[in-house]
Formats: sequence, structure tokens, C-alpha cells
Amino acid sequence: MTRDVQAVLQRRLRPGATTPLAVGFSGGGDSLALLRLTLDWAELRGRPVLALTVDHGLNPASAGWTADALAKARALGAQAQALHWIGDKPSTGVQAAARAARHALLAAAAREAGACVLLLGHTADDRLEAARMRAEGSTTSDPRQWAPSPVWPEGRGVFVLRPLLEARRQALREWLSQRGETWLEDPANDDARFARARARAALAGEDPAVPPLAPDPAPPAAFEGEHALRLPREAPAAQVAAACLCAAGAATPPRGERLERLVARLRSGEAFTATLAGARIVAGEAGALFVREAGEGRRSGLSPLVLAAGETGVWDGRYEITAGAQPITVRPLGGLAGRLPADETQALKGFPAAVRPVLPAAVDAVGMVSSPILAEAGTIGARVLIRERFEAATGLIDQEPAT
Repeated sequence: MTRDVQAVLQRRLRPGATTPLAVGFSGGGDSLALLRLTLDWAELRGRPVLALTVDHGLNPASAGWTADALAKARALGAQAQALHWIGDKPSTGVQAAARAARHALLAAAAREAGACVLLLGHTADDRLEAARMRAEGSTTSDPRQWAPSPVWPEGRGVFVLRPLLEARRQALREWLSQRGETWLEDPANDDARFARARARAALAGEDPAVPPLAPDPAPPAAFEGEHALRLPREAPAAQVAAACLCAAGAATPPRGERLERLVARLRSGEAFTATLAGARIVAGEAGALFVREAGEGRRSGLSPLVLAAGETGVWDGRYEITAGAQPITVRPLGGLAGRLPADETQALKGFPAAVRPVLPAAVDAVGMVSSPILAEAGTIGARVLIRERFEAATGLIDQEPAT
């Protein structure tokens, strides 16, 4: 087992990197085994390890569990940080909400620490439980060994690595016991109100074979674009869904019948314009162009982003904007293009017509307008997230990238 995990770390993590590795650490057996194995690997390579523990605030004992987890991580030689899910909790769907909050907190903390890889302790048993849940009607997907963070925009630039997906939970606990370790058992794991706990209980008396891991997704054969994406018309459905997601800056990719209909239309060869999941798709002889749907009024979803001087934020899920010495409000360029400086007006002509109204425009306190995408040397910083997100989502990045 140890050798298999070390091989995964060697395959996915960048040789010679010195940036921290973030580990989601609950104090349970799976995450404790992961933390120990990661520390063993990282110590030989001079890489710091940061254990991140999320306190969901759902159990009166959670503060004590969090303190114990931090103390354990530090005793093992890791840096440690507590993260807290604050605010009102939903009365229904609490596990899904907690999972989303956990991923958002972990991704943001990892990025702030300079880590672009977050290791999580999912095991082969988690895969078996997910399969049982799907058999009962759930849409739970299999965890992947390597994938971009599932939250956006908090997860931008952060990848999730699960090196224990072929290890059995009991084998990990036996490995820990041989080393004199003890761990926390979360009572939620036995709470029959939750589908995961019911699946775990159903599998307790069985010994099903663990299926092989699904291969990494095949990366796109061809695509182009930065502010919009152009794919061949024969692109697989998963890549079409990812193009919609990334071009629109959305949080959830399209699925189901609407996606199937779009793929069928692309394969048919007809020329058409359609919308799906916030993306506008223009299909022609040169392929399919995916761009943010402009919409009108409230339909657009293009909400303004207010930034204080020097503050960084993500506008519309597509652009990371950093204000200069003055506060700004970031809005869509549509309706404001006539107020651009002359040089930016000229630069705008080089963009496809469908892209122009959904570029970011910065409006300062006196109403002056400038686009950080069009300005040659402005004080406002801008980073385009569309292409890099698509590359991450479609398997073009399959190991830790250089920072």
C-alpha cells in the first residue's frame, strides 16, 4: 500500500517543487493515514505540508475535534490551520451544503498558502459506497484521482489529488494501528439519515471487488481561444459541457437531455446559434464558438463587482481583476464601449463581435471607463480564467503545474 501511494505522489506532483502541499485533515483514520504518508514523501523532498481542518459547526463536540486534529497534525510535523463554516446552516441537504462549504474553504486556504495541490483521503471504500448510492438512485459520482477543485471561483488554480483511491479503509487502519496511532470516528458515518452512512452499512457484510480506477479523460484533440473557446464540431460531450461551463464562468456544467441535443446538433453539421448554461454557442464551418451569453438586463447574470483599491476579486467567474490605486466597479463592457479611450476602442475591433459586450469594464469613482483587457499598460490587473479552467477540466493538466 505504501509503495502504491508513493507512486501516485511521484506521478502527480512536480519534481523539484518547494511549494506547500495542502492536506484535508479531519483527524479520522483515512485522513490520518494520508497525512502520515504525505509527510513521509514530502520530508525527503523538502516540501512543507499544511494540514487543513474544517470545523463545520454541526456538532457541539466539533470544536474539540478540531483542536485535537490540529494538535495531532503539528505533532506529526505538519503545519496546521483550522477553517470554520460560519453562518446559517440549511435545514435540508445539509451534507451537500457542508461538502460544498468544505471544498470552498479548503481551496481558498490552499491557494492563500501558495499550494496548488490539495490532497484528500478518499479510499476504495468511498468508491464502493458511491456505486451503491447510485444503485439507489443517487447522482453521486466516483471521486477521481486527479481533478480540478470542484468549487468556483474559490478553487481556481487548485487541483485535488486522491492518492488512496485503491486502498481499503480497513487496511489503512491496520497500518495505523501497527504504528500506534489512534483516530477519530465521526458519528455521522453511522447516522442512517444520510445516504452515505446507509450505503456504508449495507456494504458492511459484503466484500465486493474494487473496480479499477477510471482512466484520466482524453484531452481535446484541438481547441483555441482565450476569451471564448472554439472546439471542433465532433468534440465529445464532456468537452462541450466543459466549454459551456468555462466560457460562461458558471459553477455547474450542463448535463442531461439539453446537452445531448446540443451535441447532436453540432454533429449534424448545421449552422446555428444556441444558448446553454449561460453560454452562447455559434456553430459554423470553422467549428463551434462558445462565449458568455450577454443576455439583457437581469437575464444577463453579469453582476457588478466592487473592488477597493488594491483588492483582487473574480468577476463573472471568468476574469480575476485587481484594482489599482483607486476603487473600481467592474461591469460588462456592453453599453459602455462608447466611453472607452481611443486606443482601447481600436483594440476592441480585434475581438469577435460576440465577445465584445461581455468583456470586463472598470468604472472608477468619477465615471471614467477602461477595460483592463484592452488597456496596454493600465494600473488595473486582469487575468483571464476561461482557457486555463478549460485545460484543467479536460485533462490537459494531469500533474502539479509550475507556479
